[in-house]
Amino acid sequence: MTMLFAGIVLWSITHLFKAVAPGARSRLVERFGLGPYKGLITLDIVIALALIVFGWRMATPIALYAPPLYGSPIPSVAVLLAVVLFVSSSTPNNLKRYVRHPQMTAVVLWASGHLLTNGESRSVVLFGGLATWAVLEVIFINRRDERWQKPNAVSLSKDVIMLIVAAAVSILLVSFHASLFGVPAIYR
Repeated sequence: MTMLFAGIVLWSITHLFKAVAPGARSRLVERFGLGPYKGLITLDIVIALALIVFGWRMATPIALYAPPLYGSPIPSVAVLLAVVLFVSSSTPNNLKRYVRHPQMTAVVLWASGHLLTNGESRSVVLFGGLATWAVLEVIFINRRDERWQKPNAVSLSKDVIMLIVAAAVSILLVSFHASLFGVPAIYR
């Protein structure tokens, strides 16, 4: 469990650094250059992911609570909304006019959906840790950037494209969830 926890902490610190310490980030970029700085961040993220994946596999799950919504469609809907928000964060669309942090909101929904159906220790560390990171990221970004500048409206076709991409990603996740993560995404 230590490796999993270390991966979550490294992931969180690496991602929070830009929002928590923008001055320190600027000084590092000035000193070493943007390319090497991004390389170091990428290396940290790869190490964090490796720690998370291997830590998850090595951790012995211990039941902590009975999942309150195991078998319910509510967590699946939360994860589906998370996919839509995650995809929307990197494409032009009108959803970003209403949700300031679609990617972080997606992580919180995704993690919450999983915590409602998984009550064992490693799930709590993984999903709870990533949800905590996402909430902190929103708080620190809002503090750093202060006022939200809503993006301009885009054509409805951009929203349709984003929803089609989100549907395709959702289908892939449902199709390969069992082979990638050892459990089916939808229980029948």
